[in-house]
Amino acid sequence: MSVYQHPIIAKEGWPYLIGLGIVAIVLTKFFGVLIALPVWIVFLFVLQFFRDPPRLVPVAPNAVLAPADGKIVVVEKTFDPYAKRDALKISIFMNVFNVHSNRIAVNGRIKSIEYFPGKFFNADLDKASLENERNAVVIDANGQVITLVQVAGLIARRILCYAHVGDFVKKGERYGFIRFGSRVDVYLPLESEPLVSVGDTVYATSTLLAILSDLDS
Repeated sequence: MSVYQHPIIAKEGWPYLIGLGIVAIVLTKFFGVLIALPVWIVFLFVLQFFRDPPRLVPVAPNAVLAPADGKIVVVEKTFDPYAKRDALKISIFMNVFNVHSNRIAVNGRIKSIEYFPGKFFNADLDKASLENERNAVVIDANGQVITLVQVAGLIARRILCYAHVGDFVKKGERYGFIRFGSRVDVYLPLESEPLVSVGDTVYATSTLLAILSDLDS
């Protein structure tokens, strides 16, 4: 196994933490701890939300890794509207207490990236996949197609994606972040063997989502 290189606290969180920290310190100094307490509580919530812990990358050549922390809410055969093919879909719902850093699920080259503005329904609803704001990354993994879709949620209002078309990506690499409660949909070839079920808790990079035949390590 190799270790995912992580920033411990996601870079996306530093502006919030610095701002809240300054406010909390000023309130504590001039008005006392009781007045500042609500701000300190929010500071701690934001701190835990933007944590980005280390993860071991499994040496599993044919495995598709979880791109996000959360709970499995969908495992079904459906149509992948981004790669235009029938696919096995596995969806992960992230609540506000999950790590929201998104990682790459397979080794491969990015074929396309599409951003879609949309609504902000609760991300654990099925309609969120096609109606909410979202960003789809299609990866060519040794001739097989894997689609990762970041979906905004009821509270999430910002999807961040740092990947680019043509990039060669590796399992466990950090490629994006979704701010405050959301979902990631994974579309796989129909012949993939799912290793998770609805209701399971998964962890980005650490959890094996499915087995995909003839996938390079």
